[in-house]
Amino acid sequence: MSKDFYQVLGVERKASIPEIKKAYRKLARKYHPDLNPGDKSAEAKFKEIQEAYAVLSDEKKKTQYDQFGFAGDVPPGAGYGQRPPGAGGGFEGFNFSDMGTSSFQDLFENLFGGAAAGRGRRPAPEPERGGDLTYTMKLGFEDAIRGVQAKIRVTRLVPCDSCGGTGELGAGGGRACPTCGGTGRTPLKRGPMKFSSPCPACGGSGTLPGEACPACRGHGLVEKADLINVRIPAGVDSGSKVRVPEKGNAGPGDLYINIEVAPHPRFKREGPTLFVKVPITVPEATLGAKIDVPTLDGGSTIRIPPGTKSGQKFRLREQGAPLPGGRARGDELVEVYIVPPPFADQRVRDLMKQLEGIAGENPRAAGEGH
Repeated sequence: MSKDFYQVLGVERKASIPEIKKAYRKLARKYHPDLNPGDKSAEAKFKEIQEAYAVLSDEKKKTQYDQFGFAGDVPPGAGYGQRPPGAGGGFEGFNFSDMGTSSFQDLFENLFGGAAAGRGRRPAPEPERGGDLTYTMKLGFEDAIRGVQAKIRVTRLVPCDSCGGTGELGAGGGRACPTCGGTGRTPLKRGPMKFSSPCPACGGSGTLPGEACPACRGHGLVEKADLINVRIPAGVDSGSKVRVPEKGNAGPGDLYINIEVAPHPRFKREGPTLFVKVPITVPEATLGAKIDVPTLDGGSTIRIPPGTKSGQKFRLREQGAPLPGGRARGDELVEVYIVPPPFADQRVRDLMKQLEGIAGENPRAAGEGH
């Protein structure tokens, strides 16, 4: 045989039908023509996968395929004077060169599809998981801090209901192979001896893939728009990714939600820490005061000590964004800046002149000479 269907699907010979179906769906997603536009090699691989699945997903065809053998079916050590499984009687005493065959190995490969060359081959790699999808979600600042539940509409590839994901019509999804008449074997003659070998057209199964399903055009997958409930945990930020298991393309793949957070008019954020700027008056900065400051949970009061300067920061513990895991929160930093009194009021200007005479110290003098 020219193909090892188990190797095509990347499964072991003892794989169950559900395991075969799972492997098929993963590979079908990877090589699906709709996801590889213009890639002829992916299209050819997809057809090869469908051919293998049509045989191995049917218990009767799979049994027949196993019975006739495939690459790797001959046990190590099979050689001259030994009988491969299903080959009939032994070959002891025959001169194969008299029959037009150069060696026993040539005849062996003709009969059993290159099994001798297949010995020692590494097992097929584990097939890749199904196709993941990404979705960008824009959140308000406070929704990102507190978390939110939402419904989103995602278009993804799912197994076709009409054909069950096989891409073919009919329960068996196959038709009798015209080359071997459905027997799975073709005659082979070497000199005076007659043999039969697995049919190269159908791989020994006796069947070929059936008519392509019109609903999915033979791909086995169709697009479907799903409304999905998602929970965005508290504390996400722009650049965060939220994984929704098995809501990607068939395979199964996952859905990854990319978060974009809108800015807040007052607060800024760096990780779990929030920043806010609050104005204070000259008397408050000079004499000290208690002032109200905003937080995401409402108002809070902080004490401004006498002699506070513009740019000083005050910490409100656990008033920031939640830390990963949601067990604790970051802090809020309040930065104050001094707002001068209204200069248009003559009384204010007179008081400022009096203040200048009392506290006439030049605050820039300390920096002179440096």
